[in-house]
Amino acid sequence: MKKLKNLIIILFVLAILPSCTEYLDVVPDNTLTLEDLFKSKEEAWNALAKVYSYMPRIEQTHSSMWTAGDEFIGRLDLNDNNWDLRGIRLMRGLQSVSDPLMGDWSGTSAGSSLYAGVRQANVFLSNIDKVPDLTVAETAEWRAQVKFLKAYYSFLLVQKYGPIVIIDELISPDASKEELFLKRSTVEECFDYIIALMDEAIPDLREKMISTLLGQVDQAAAKAIKARVMLFRASPFFNGNVEYFGDFTDTEGNPFFPLEYDKEKWKDAIDAIDDALNTCQANGIELYTYDAQPYIFDREDYMANTEKVKRIYDLRMAITDPWNKELVWGFSNIDIYGGSELAHSTNMRLPDGYGGGITNTPGYSWQWMASTYRMAERYYTENGVPIDEDLNFNLDKKWELTTTPGAADPEYQELRGILQPGAETINLYMNREPRFYANLAITGGYWRSHGVRINTMMYAGSDGGFNSSQHTTDFYETGIGIKKFVHMESKSGHWARTVKYPYPIIRLADLYLMKAEALNEYYDAPSQEVYDAINMVRERAGVPNVEAVWADASIVKTVNKHKSKEGMRSIILDERGIEFAFEGSRYWDMVRTKRAVMEFSTPVWGWDYTGNTGADFFNLEVKQARRFTITDCLWPIDLNEINTNSNLVQNPGW
Repeated sequence: MKKLKNLIIILFVLAILPSCTEYLDVVPDNTLTLEDLFKSKEEAWNALAKVYSYMPRIEQTHSSMWTAGDEFIGRLDLNDNNWDLRGIRLMRGLQSVSDPLMGDWSGTSAGSSLYAGVRQANVFLSNIDKVPDLTVAETAEWRAQVKFLKAYYSFLLVQKYGPIVIIDELISPDASKEELFLKRSTVEECFDYIIALMDEAIPDLREKMISTLLGQVDQAAAKAIKARVMLFRASPFFNGNVEYFGDFTDTEGNPFFPLEYDKEKWKDAIDAIDDALNTCQANGIELYTYDAQPYIFDREDYMANTEKVKRIYDLRMAITDPWNKELVWGFSNIDIYGGSELAHSTNMRLPDGYGGGITNTPGYSWQWMASTYRMAERYYTENGVPIDEDLNFNLDKKWELTTTPGAADPEYQELRGILQPGAETINLYMNREPRFYANLAITGGYWRSHGVRINTMMYAGSDGGFNSSQHTTDFYETGIGIKKFVHMESKSGHWARTVKYPYPIIRLADLYLMKAEALNEYYDAPSQEVYDAINMVRERAGVPNVEAVWADASIVKTVNKHKSKEGMRSIILDERGIEFAFEGSRYWDMVRTKRAVMEFSTPVWGWDYTGNTGADFFNLEVKQARRFTITDCLWPIDLNEINTNSNLVQNPGW
């Protein structure tokens, strides 16, 4: 309750934004001046909230960048709607130069208008010293928060656009044409600016934000985001990318991207990651584990199969337990009444026969944002390796029907709370790692929400499956659901029956995997320090340590893959793809490592959702074509901006 109360406090603070949006955009006249907007601490607090209001809406189903990549698929009948499922539209090759999808440069098509956010930050920084009733310490901290946000918004722009226009100071109304119409800076200049601004901000931030102000940036969050910035700066897309951008130059012929690879950028990333980890650890931030009692519906299985059922709780609640100990920085500007979050579009409706809530209602339980089939293969086997690497996993029979052991069968003991007893399923769904069962809704498994445990079969007419009498458009297109964002107590029909939580911008597990990657890239061969970092995440996930399993010739095909830089690179990216599945990491990981074109240009497959038996259901079919090119790796600048500012050079291919 304390965590939920803190969330409500932050939401209340940010709920004032509409009013401050209006008056901060007012042109000063004889009755209202800019100084009036900073005449008191309360007014300055509103101005601070205004700067935070430009944070991208990562939680919104139709505008979240998290849906870009190859993990999600939504309702196909929405394919022709420009305003729906914009992240997926991006992956279908439907980006537009006239109205860029999620365009953060100008705020087009559900974009965040980050330059407006930078402008508001400059307004704040130019006036915060005028507030009479702010203490020196408060002024310094608020200024630091806004400096950091300005740097963060600039980084988000670099992620999408590469070279950006740096606007470091407030432009006056009587500015000259030269001051108004600026040129894009080089990528290296942009990173240098962002890092320097973060370094300015960090010393004056609180080391750890107090509980009533959760969601505001502190040193732990700022250092973690700085580490992410350094990781991107060192990655192949931004570091020596002659292949993509060798001829991308400004009007004077100077390359926008650094064309020579600089290995030392990985060392800078290592230092930043270590600094962030030290600050997090000093302030009690650690990998999440579930410490409360299990829900009533799980008690018997929890007692009988404690380690494995608890593992499901550890993994499932790491996202949905509000303000938990793993969260370094979370997006707190949640619409407490809204019902369009990923938590709602992925949530399964409560079927008849379970009690405890409103059945078969779409409110806050859309039941149509699904997982792609590819995700069912991406998760590891129980041995902690990909299914095509595990000698004990029979790929030739992965789609064959099978039946789980019966409740009285001794073999079912270790499956209690994981899979239903005596249930029909397929071999692909057997003997997989805990994150597979925690995050995916599958045939023969369980879905914990609405305060109950649903026996998911996913077949047409069964629990979790297509039901034309209830919902002709709302169903999981692939027959595979996503449980990751749904709190076990969230119900349908009304906002007060849902559990709201901050969506993670960055959590501690990311720092460990960033450390493994940076160390692996900097040194000639992987060291024990690399293994130790990745093992922190793997141990919580319940899979074997990387150096143990990859050295075992009885388990893996590519023995000692972990001992080479290239092999370990692949292992780390696989780990990231699983640990941060559906959290928006996969898209950017593939872009920054120059793998996006290869990974994102294959169609989405899924099961035949109309099948009401295993034989009819488990037939793979193409659900949606995808197209992603090198051009798509950078966003187009809105054509209106190009036409307004002749100094802007458009991104390649647009």
